[in-house]
Amino acid sequence: MSESVAWRKSSRSGSGGDGGEECVEVAALLEGHGIRDSKAPDAGHLTLSAESFAQLVTALKRGELHL
Repeated sequence: MSESVAWRKSSRSGSGGDGGEECVEVAALLEGHGIRDSKAPDAGHLTLSAESFAQLVTALKRGELHL
C-alpha cells in the first residue's frame, strides 16, 4: 500500500484523553475504500468495494447493525 494514502478519522471520534476511544479510520483506495482500527493502524485494513462501503454506511446510519 502506498504511503500517500490519506487515512481520516470521523469528526465524531471522541478525544476523552484516556485512550479508550473506539474509532475507525477510512481511506479512498484504488480498489475501493479501506477501513482500519485507529488504535492499531499497522495491524492492516479491510478493503471494501465502493458499493459495499456505501451499503455499510447506509446500514450504520439506519441503525441496522448491532455493534
